[in-house]
Amino acid sequence: MSYSGPERRRGGPDRRAAEGDRTKILIVDDHALFRVGIANILGREPDFDVVGEADDSRSAVDRALETSPDIILMDLSLPVMDGWEATRRLKADDRTASIPVVALTGHALAGISEGAKRAGCDAFVTKPCLPEDLVKEIRKVLDENSSSTHKKGRRSGKYAKTIT
Repeated sequence: MSYSGPERRRGGPDRRAAEGDRTKILIVDDHALFRVGIANILGREPDFDVVGEADDSRSAVDRALETSPDIILMDLSLPVMDGWEATRRLKADDRTASIPVVALTGHALAGISEGAKRAGCDAFVTKPCLPEDLVKEIRKVLDENSSSTHKKGRRSGKYAKTIT
């Protein structure tokens, strides 16, 4: 499943990277409108490809195994099993352990980002966030993951925090 931004739907030029060069993203959130909105935002990026969505954590684990994404955007408050537990399961499985997980949550309470880190999340973004901040955080996590040089406490946007 691949999404394209509004420019592509209007017949604009296709400036997307070759399929093998695109970052594969899995979006996990129980709110369909949020998932669609994020997919449309990310679809505007020529090197991003939303390869799947999940509306609960069990489906998220299944989709991660099916699609082998390069990064997972994980809501922490989900039905069936919360995003914390889904992240722990993904990080415990050799097939998905290396996939970076960006926690998405509407809760900006103290201690949430530390809990997300303990669960295995690589970054933490508070909803709502500006689209450009989410894109910037995804790129930063991917860059840090590929270079294996993490900079503690570096922030790329007002609502984003890398928690390494």
